Amino acid sequence: MLNKDHLSYKFYAPMISLVIILAVYLIYLGQLKSVKTDTLVSPLALAQNQTDSFTDINLFAKSAIVWDTNERRVIYSHNPDMVMPLASLAKIMMAVTAESLLPKNTVVTIRPEFLEEEGDNGLVANENWKLKDLLDFSLVTSSNDGARAIASVAGAINAGVSSYDVGRKDFVAEMNKKAKKIGLTSMYFTNENGLDSNESLGGAYGTVRDVAKLFDYTLRNNPQLLISTKNSSLKVTSLSNVAHKVNNTNTDIDKIPGIMGSKTGFTSLAQGNLAIIYDSSLGQPLIISVLGSTAEGRFTDVRALVSASKKYLETR
Repeated sequence: MLNKDHLSYKFYAPMISLVIILAVYLIYLGQLKSVKTDTLVSPLALAQNQTDSFTDINLFAKSAIVWDTNERRVIYSHNPDMVMPLASLAKIMMAVTAESLLPKNTVVTIRPEFLEEEGDNGLVANENWKLKDLLDFSLVTSSNDGARAIASVAGAINAGVSSYDVGRKDFVAEMNKKAKKIGLTSMYFTNENGLDSNESLGGAYGTVRDVAKLFDYTLRNNPQLLISTKNSSLKVTSLSNVAHKVNNTNTDIDKIPGIMGSKTGFTSLAQGNLAIIYDSSLGQPLIISVLGSTAEGRFTDVRALVSASKKYLETR
C-alpha cells in the first residue's frame, strides 16, 4: 500500500520539472536581450551594406568589373558584357599562348622586321633573348616589338615553317583557339599585341568579364607571367649582353598595396584600359578591370574600385 509521501512526490514531480525548464528558458531569453543589437545583422542588411560600398562610384570607363577569385564571381560590374577593344591587354593572352607552345629555354632572336611595330622600347636587331625574359620585358613595358617577335617565332615553330609572317598568323590563330578553350567566348584577336589594325578595327576585342576570367586563368595556371608586372620597373640583360631597364606602363603600381599583377592598354579605338590583381587581405585576391576609360582616368577608376572593394570586404 502506497504512503502519502509517495503519492505527493508523484503529484509534484512533473510540476517541479516544468518550473525548472521554464526558469532555464527565461534565463536564456534574458541573455539574448543582453546582446547588443548592433551585432545582430540580417542577411538582407549585409547585402545592402555590400551594395552600398559601390553606390558612390563614378567612373570614366565604359565598362568595369571587380572579380572575386576565391568564389569566382562578380562583386561589382558596369556594362560587363559590352564587347570592346582590348588594346595591349591582349598581350596577356599572347604570353599565355607562347608558354603553351614553346619550351622555357627557347631563344628568340629579334629580327629587323620585328622592330617595325609602333613604339620603341630599346630592343636591338639580331639581339637574342630567353623567352621568359622577353615575355617579362614585353608585359612590363608593353613592347609591341617584343610581342611580335615572340608571336612570329612561336608561330613558325608551331606551324613548322620558315616564314615568320606565316608563323605570326598561326600564332594569332592559336590565341583565338586558347580563348575558346578557356571559355572566353567574347574574345578574339586579329594580332598579338592589340594595336589597332586601322581606324575602325582593333587588334583584340572582348568583354571586361572575360578580361577578369583571363586574369583569373593566368593567376591559376601561369602565375609566373604576372610576377614582373607587379614591379614599377624591370632590369634585364639579354643573351647578347645588352642591358635593358624599362618602367612599368602602370604608373600607379606602387599605390596599390598587395598588387599581384597588372597590365595596361591604350589605343585610339580602345582608349584607356587597365586590369590588375591585388590581394586585399591575406588570401583574398581580387581582379579589377576597366575598359574604355581615358589615359589618366583608368588609373583613378581602378583606385576608386580598390577603395570600394575594401569597404565591401569589411562587411563580409
